[in-house]
Amino acid sequence: MTDLLYSEEEEALRSAVRDLLTDRCGAASVLSRAETAEPHDRELWKALADGMGLAGLLVPEELGGQGATHREAAVVLEELGRAVAPVPYLTSAVVATETLLACEGEAARELLAALASGRRIGVLALPLSHATQNFGSAVREEGGALRGRVTGVADAAVADVLLVPTGTGLFAVDAADSGVDIAPQTSLDLTRPLAAVTFDGARARALTPDAAPALARGLRAGAALLASEQLGVAEWCLTETVRYVKERHQFNRPVGSFQALKHRLAQLWLEVVNTRAAARHAADALAAGSDEPNLAAALAQAYAAPVAVRAAEEALQLHGGIGMTWEHPVHLYLKRAKADSIAYGTAGRHREALAELVELPAP
Repeated sequence: MTDLLYSEEEEALRSAVRDLLTDRCGAASVLSRAETAEPHDRELWKALADGMGLAGLLVPEELGGQGATHREAAVVLEELGRAVAPVPYLTSAVVATETLLACEGEAARELLAALASGRRIGVLALPLSHATQNFGSAVREEGGALRGRVTGVADAAVADVLLVPTGTGLFAVDAADSGVDIAPQTSLDLTRPLAAVTFDGARARALTPDAAPALARGLRAGAALLASEQLGVAEWCLTETVRYVKERHQFNRPVGSFQALKHRLAQLWLEVVNTRAAARHAADALAAGSDEPNLAAALAQAYAAPVAVRAAEEALQLHGGIGMTWEHPVHLYLKRAKADSIAYGTAGRHREALAELVELPAP
């Protein structure tokens, strides 16, 4: 039977990441950075990727990575979710890395080594809401050059290399190429900004002639491990709300002593516990290479996405007036939860996929 409990090594990793985030990614710093033109925290990313080697967790040791599993990456994402950390870990260290791991050839190996070291940040040039390997023809390849436009690309603003699917394969493009234009877009989640990427004769390096398998692997890993980030968001919201209702008084009593609020928080606690089980199962299915990772990823997203949103909504409401202010960080968690709820497919899309996988189609 699969053991979904955290190992001693995973708990040690959690402690190290949490200590770093406590020191360098407090709510005040995230809030102040969100109001600037550069919401990404490059120094924090350097500490995570270079200092702790976390960018290469999923990369084999022979390619310069840590050779760890998706379970360890999931622990990192839980902590990043708890801090709504403005770093491109999910997009680069998970989605782009997993996409490259499905490619063969020296070009893919060199990129993997660069991403694992933290020297470069890779981003898959697809909308954050994209859920399947059916990418259409937004970008076309003409004699080694790319033309087209993709909108809603998460973390494109800090990308060094873009992985671009076309009808003729998967290509790598340097973000600094003169034929690439990256324009910021209005994003609900200020800690994971979106951008429109335009390719106008950008020079491209071929990675694989068949992009579908690589995209399927990258997007599946993104959906599965996103559930761990959503778990971190929900846990922070629950923990902070419980703490607040113990401190806030009305009628000379802590508001947390009122039975109606106890019931709401008890129900939320149950949902968070179930989310942890679903997220751990998804990470373990990827790590173990079992025959059900697609099912586990769909199940985790179908459950975790609405729980994270509900946890953030409850946190905002139960914090009362202070929760409605810009100074309180709860709005960052609500926006992250809402944005995550459509990332790599909505809960409804994953429920449909889940029904197909268990041969239980909708009536």
